Amino acid sequence: VDCGISNCDEVDYAASLGKDVLIIDHHLGGSHLPDAYAVIDPKLEDSGYPFPHLAACGVVAKCIWALRFARTEFYDESLIIFHAQLGRSQETVVMEALKIKNLVITDRVREEVVPGMLKPENSPLLKFLACGLPVFVLDDEGEEFLLRKAFPKGIDISFIPLRQEIDKYLGPATRNKSLFALTETSKAAKYSARGRNETDVLFSVFSAYVRKKYPLLSSEYERVLDLVAIGTIADLMPMVNENRILVKKGLAVLQDRTKVRKGLFLLMADKNLIGKRLSTNDISWSITPTINASGRMGHPSVAAELLLCDDDQRCSELARSLKEMNKERKKAGDDCWIRVRPLAEESFERSGGKFVFVEDKEINRGLTGVMASRLMRLFDVPVLVIASGDSERSTASMRSPKNFNIRDFLSDYDDLFMDYGGHACAGGFSIETSKVKELKKRIREDLDFMDAGTRGEEVINIDAVLPPEYMTPDIIKIADFFEPYGEMNPLLNFMSEGAVIESASVIPATAKDGEAHLRLTLAAGGYKWPAMFWSAAGRLGRDFAEGDTVDAVFHVQRNFFRNQESLQLNIVDIKRRENGSDA
Repeated sequence: VDCGISNCDEVDYAASLGKDVLIIDHHLGGSHLPDAYAVIDPKLEDSGYPFPHLAACGVVAKCIWALRFARTEFYDESLIIFHAQLGRSQETVVMEALKIKNLVITDRVREEVVPGMLKPENSPLLKFLACGLPVFVLDDEGEEFLLRKAFPKGIDISFIPLRQEIDKYLGPATRNKSLFALTETSKAAKYSARGRNETDVLFSVFSAYVRKKYPLLSSEYERVLDLVAIGTIADLMPMVNENRILVKKGLAVLQDRTKVRKGLFLLMADKNLIGKRLSTNDISWSITPTINASGRMGHPSVAAELLLCDDDQRCSELARSLKEMNKERKKAGDDCWIRVRPLAEESFERSGGKFVFVEDKEINRGLTGVMASRLMRLFDVPVLVIASGDSERSTASMRSPKNFNIRDFLSDYDDLFMDYGGHACAGGFSIETSKVKELKKRIREDLDFMDAGTRGEEVINIDAVLPPEYMTPDIIKIADFFEPYGEMNPLLNFMSEGAVIESASVIPATAKDGEAHLRLTLAAGGYKWPAMFWSAAGRLGRDFAEGDTVDAVFHVQRNFFRNQESLQLNIVDIKRRENGSDA
């Protein structure tokens, strides 16, 4: 799980021992795939899955759902969904049939006929219906009437009505409603590329009925989505398409005290997250670093056991242990950063600002990814961090901006690696320590021909300029509407023009290498807004000062203190206005 797509030798060895290997992965595959029993990876070109950017935990969750679906009466059984309606002129009958297998449309036939003008034996749709598969409709009387109207000479098609079963499991949402009425309120119709198609809505209703009929596919399945949400956020997957749905549902589970896992409840309580509306930022800043600390510090089983544990006392012990490991991880990270940053600066200069290569025996193997990510944000170029240690095997992590493909880059040196893999912007490998010097030499030789992109001037995209009358606490409702945020769906950037800095104070930085921060009070729209401007203390008195009129770009977020909710602006940038006008 979350690996294996490049492990051809290991899979061959397992096969030689008579063992089947099932690979569930989401990393990019190479030119040759392992000869496994099955390889499930949405990034493979022939995977057949419409969304390639699931996290590994998302792929696992899909496998769980599929295995549960395999226990239902609908698994591997083909069926037909049929619907007929009068054409726009009311003088024709429009009929459409969908062939369904495993809740996927595999074939479709649509036919519009003038009643009595087409012989039944010449109708492709009737041949489609007569293939021996069960034919489901919402209400049989209406469908039979229209079918007889289209073919007055009579045909023998038996329909299975779904109305009673659908109303039983879907309740008021469908009860006594026609397909036309359901189409008016259906999200499936609203977002469908085919428009408001009643047959597609019937298929959507049928799929929802199947899920509701089997709680393992719906309410009980959603209980695993808390881990999918955390894993998707932690792995920095694009917060688009299906990931948005999985994360949103997973956050709902985490906020439900009757559903949240005991171990996660303790972690959330320690971070004062119980009872508040959770955001992806809460997870990425407070929960995932604590869970990851277990693996970073060499004891991954502690976090795994905590997520599985159901005993109150044992959960408390594990949570305390994880908390202590997180403290150790923070200290180890700060110490490692002090050591790594000057090495990175030297490498950056030596490469002509194209690349950062850091290799050191003192780097903790569990921190290579953290250091690579932090250095990449600092230098905005591809970064490679190798923990060589004292053993014969070194491990490395690599991170890069979006204009550089790590998987392609590493493939040029695969003859040196023991194994490697990753995504377009994140990867890693293992290498014999004796070969690190050769790797460094070859990369240095290739730098002249390497296009690592250029660092352009940073651009701030402003999503909305808010007039003074819009600068009210209701802006949080707009921010909430676009949750969950993450990769490819960043926090909304609002701008307030003509705000006044009423107060500004410096907050000392806690990180050893960081800059001090600013706590501000902005007057805008008739409100006094508390605001934070991170790592910007050096700009106070130079770019702006107390009493200045400014244009401010910001995110809006909730703060919770002693069970009281308040709003805070997180400043992205500030521009002083000269004499009350644009600078």
